[in-house]
Amino acid sequence: MISEKELKVIVEQVLSEMKGKDSSEVKEEVATKLNENVADQIDDNELSDITMVDMKKQLLVPNPVNKEEYLQMKAKTSARVGVWRAGPRYKTETLLRFRADHAVAMDAVFTDVSEETIAEMNLFTVKTKCKDKDEYLTRPDLGRKFDEEEVAIMKERCKMNPQVQVIVADGLSSTAIEANIRDILPVLYQGLEGYGIKMGTPFFIKYGRVPSMDVVSEVTGADITCLFVGERPGLATGESMSAYIAYKGTVGMPEARRTVVSNIHQGGTAAVEAGAHIAHILKEMLDQKKSGLDLQL
Repeated sequence: MISEKELKVIVEQVLSEMKGKDSSEVKEEVATKLNENVADQIDDNELSDITMVDMKKQLLVPNPVNKEEYLQMKAKTSARVGVWRAGPRYKTETLLRFRADHAVAMDAVFTDVSEETIAEMNLFTVKTKCKDKDEYLTRPDLGRKFDEEEVAIMKERCKMNPQVQVIVADGLSSTAIEANIRDILPVLYQGLEGYGIKMGTPFFIKYGRVPSMDVVSEVTGADITCLFVGERPGLATGESMSAYIAYKGTVGMPEARRTVVSNIHQGGTAAVEAGAHIAHILKEMLDQKKSGLDLQL
C-alpha cells in the first residue's frame, strides 16, 4: 500500500510538472501517477485466491468462548457460520468471499460443457427445444422436450431396448459435469459390466432438464434411464452433480418414481464412489422392477 509520505511526494511531483494547466488536467495526471505506482508495487505472488480457503477450518469470530467446539460444528456444515461483523455489516473478508462464491455459481450456470469433454467421454449431442441458455433458464418446459430432428438422431444413433440408458445433461451447472463426469462414467460402466447388465448408447443433452430423461426412455425403450445432471449451484459449491434414475420412465410420470443420488462432488460423495453405488442401485432396480419410493434398498 502507498504510505501518506509517498502519496505526498507523488502529488508534489505532479504539481511541479503541471504548472499553468487547469485543475482537470492536474487531477487526471495525479490519478495516472497513482495507478502506475500501485501497479509497480503489486507482486502477483502476494495475491491469493480467497476461494481456496477451506471455510470449514476458518474461524473469524474473535476470542470465541470454545474455539474447538466451534470448529467441530463448522466441520459438519458448509453453512457460513463462524464469521464476524463490523457493526451491523459483514466484514470485508466475508463479503469478498460471498461475492467470489457467487461468481463461481454464476459461471457454473452460464458456461457450457466443453466440446472436448463431450468428445473425450465418447458422447454424441442432442439439444432440447431451448435455443440458448437464457431460454433454458426462463422456459423450463422447453428443457423437457425435443424437436423431431433431435428425436430422429436418438433413434438413429442409440441401441434400442437396452437394460440401462445413460444420459448426461448440463442442467444448471456445466461446471459440475466438467468436474465429475470423467471419474463417474468409467466406474459406472465397469460396474454394469461386472453385473452383466447391457447398456445402451450414452449421449449428452444440451439445455436438458430432469424430465427430458422420460422422453429418452420412451424413444429408446430402455428398462432404466439414468441421467447425470448439473445441479443448481449454491454458495458452497458449483460442482454438485446428481443422478436421476427411473424404471420404465414415461413422460408426465410422478416425481416419486425417480430415485436420486445427489451431492456428487469433491466435498460430498466422490464421483468414483457414486459410480459404484449407482451401478448397485441399477442392479437392484432391474431385480425388483421398481424405482423411486417403491424401490427397497
